[in-house]
Amino acid sequence: MNSSSKEVYISNGKTTLDYWSEIWQSRELFWILAKRDILVRYKQTVLGVAWSIIRPLLTALVMVFAFGKIAKLDQETSIDYMLVVMPGVIIWLFFSQSLSLVSNSIVGNTNLVSKVYFPRLIVPLSSLMIGLLDAMIAFGLFVLLCFWYQYIPDWKVIFVPVFMLLAYLGAFGFGLIAAVLNVKYRDVSQVIPFLVQFGYFASPIAYTSELVQKNLSQTSTGDFLYLLYTINPVAGSIDGLRWSLLGDFSAFNFQSFLSLVIFDLVMLIIAIRMFRKSENSFVDYI
Repeated sequence: MNSSSKEVYISNGKTTLDYWSEIWQSRELFWILAKRDILVRYKQTVLGVAWSIIRPLLTALVMVFAFGKIAKLDQETSIDYMLVVMPGVIIWLFFSQSLSLVSNSIVGNTNLVSKVYFPRLIVPLSSLMIGLLDAMIAFGLFVLLCFWYQYIPDWKVIFVPVFMLLAYLGAFGFGLIAAVLNVKYRDVSQVIPFLVQFGYFASPIAYTSELVQKNLSQTSTGDFLYLLYTINPVAGSIDGLRWSLLGDFSAFNFQSFLSLVIFDLVMLIIAIRMFRKSENSFVDYI
């Protein structure tokens, strides 16, 4: 037997420490699955990696035209509107893509899950890499836009990874619950695209949370409606990323940040408990 091989004992009633220790020991599988997903994504494509640039650029241009030029929202900010829109586009594409990939991860790896034993949580975790790669390319596009508009972010840029992580945790928690339900009820996969489309307009991608608060404050139920609005985890992530990248042009929104952190914690606790309780029965349904 190879000296580097390890024996794996499968048993019930594992402690939380044993569970996460097993996931850490399977980190090589994480990288294998992540690499496979990336290669499959760009294999036999005409545009390849260029699509990761075209998609955020076209999305931002459409929003600048529709919301900036037609709706005149570009008059609400002293900085070029393209720079205001891009952080929202980056977060939204990262969040929506991660949510879709995580929610379909177990069903999409039926052959692997049904034939080989490994910590099932590795599968949804590995889906992070595709969205992260696209987000990094989109950030490169934002840097080019900064050169074009002669804008330099200040020291707050160091917090960018924090809000990207919070955005992913929100998508991972919600997507993990959807992944468990999707194993038993396949029509859940039809609900996710609807939620993504709804969230596209309900999130401050092409507008700012400050504008939402300003307009809602003019109504009798403005405070309650704004509270509901900030429950959206994408809103807090976008607000935080704008604060990190746009400096004095975007104030820190503590309310949306607090809602984001609470949402992430609650969803992660519920999602992981639900996943651990159901993962042993995945084979019975798929």
